[in-house]
Amino acid sequence: MLSTLQVTSLLLVVLVLSRLVRYRQKIKTVQHLPGFRPPFKPLGLPGVLFKTSWWNMGAEAHWVLRRTFHKSGENVSVVPFLIGAPAIYTSNLDVARQVIIGGHKTDFIKPVSASRALLLWGMNLVASDTDVWRKHRRIVGPAFNNKLYESVWSFTAKTYYDMMRAEGWDGAKEVNVTAVQSLTLKVRFPACLVDHRPLWFRVPFRLVRMTLDLRNLCHLNHTLHRTTPLQASEDDGDMSVNEAFRLVAEESLFLTFAPKWLKDLRLKRFAPAMTAFEVLTKFMRKQVTKRREDISNGVVEIETEQVNVFNLIMQANHDEDGKYALDDLEVIGNVWVLLFAGHETTAHSLAATLGFLSIHEEIQQEVYDQIKQVLLDGRTEPTVEDYTRLDKVLAVFYEALRMFPAGHLLIREATKDTVLQIPNPLGQDGFTSLPVPKGGQIVVDMVGVQYNPRYFDEPELYKPARWYGVPNESEAFTAFSVGPRACVGRKFATTEAVSFLTLLLRDWEIKPILNEGETKEEWRNRVLDARVVVTLGINDVPLKFVRRE
Repeated sequence: MLSTLQVTSLLLVVLVLSRLVRYRQKIKTVQHLPGFRPPFKPLGLPGVLFKTSWWNMGAEAHWVLRRTFHKSGENVSVVPFLIGAPAIYTSNLDVARQVIIGGHKTDFIKPVSASRALLLWGMNLVASDTDVWRKHRRIVGPAFNNKLYESVWSFTAKTYYDMMRAEGWDGAKEVNVTAVQSLTLKVRFPACLVDHRPLWFRVPFRLVRMTLDLRNLCHLNHTLHRTTPLQASEDDGDMSVNEAFRLVAEESLFLTFAPKWLKDLRLKRFAPAMTAFEVLTKFMRKQVTKRREDISNGVVEIETEQVNVFNLIMQANHDEDGKYALDDLEVIGNVWVLLFAGHETTAHSLAATLGFLSIHEEIQQEVYDQIKQVLLDGRTEPTVEDYTRLDKVLAVFYEALRMFPAGHLLIREATKDTVLQIPNPLGQDGFTSLPVPKGGQIVVDMVGVQYNPRYFDEPELYKPARWYGVPNESEAFTAFSVGPRACVGRKFATTEAVSFLTLLLRDWEIKPILNEGETKEEWRNRVLDARVVVTLGINDVPLKFVRRE
């Protein structure tokens, strides 16, 4: 008869042996590719809960270790020895193109688990794949057109002047901003969601978010009133739609990832977020219904200056037959992801742009000289027609986005046993075949791509000149992804960025706020560092704005 201690020891031995066998199977799955052997999967539980350190990779490993992550090669394996499935991380664009072009053209799909943060409401363009993606692309794609970009330019300019007045910059000679992302702005709720009723409210909003804020995406009413807190309906108590939108944005990760049983507990900490989600869902459903009725009755005129993404999506959806039309939650899901993910991306990229320009005076002066040259005909206001002539303005934004790529990881999963063609190391011709079993994951490390010396000379340096003269649509710039799955809002984002940066640099010289005795290089190392959430963000950037004479 075995003792309790003997039974326990035997079970422990069996457990260890089974783990070893499973670990060897994982190594075999990635074809013994060199890489990392952490205890947990970096992007899964519990690994994601711990910071990147000597013992745990965590969600930020590809950024924190960006200088050494691909030291053993452009393709490295991550094989957890305790919990989690193995994966291959690649910083090679040829490999990326083989896996991210869409499930209808490749043996890889975007797993739903990789897009949960974007599925707060219904399926949408960003989270979908294969035939579902094509359906969403058919509806959403036409909303991004030249008429919209003209509207984006003019409303970004209007937002810039609104900010100047709201923050008291009009008469100021110099303004210090301890965190360029954390000014309090007067922001109007998007008219894409309001039933043509005016309102305004103040929320803590990032300076740089104003260029891809809620109004530009959906086109705002012009009339402002301070005393109209819009309600979704009369039975929603004291919570306005304004407040609901703010709470849902702040608690999006909880609302997305928390299990149903936890949400049902209605804990005091998260109860307001649950209420906000219900209020906003009810409100947006009403808006979808009303806009559908307006379009059917000919009330909404798409070919006017009142261009907004919501109306364009609704019109395209109305024009489709039942096979391709989106349901209400899918319409809401697309509008939400464009609002939420879109302004996050441009906000952080603009913060990085301003930070880099503040410590590179010669680049800032070069861009300012181009702005003056474009306005040499006596005009004071740039227009959307100047967009292509302001290539240096676009270049400083591109280079900041390269160094802080918002879409930092692209996860794909093999739908069947397949083979990837891996380019040989730099300087060697040819390819090497890499088998990938069904269910195997390939993670395109966009940080690694942007810091890969195969594609960029001195990738650690901020060199906007590498983008001078590069067309906006060129795939040479890959931070918006590549191929048919590239970001549908690319021109939207760059139009806003160029409009905003042109006006800001026309009026203000940007300087870093240094600590006592601190050099600019030390400031860069301290300040210009990333933080990983849904997108790749950037730490608070302290800047001084000095009005140009």
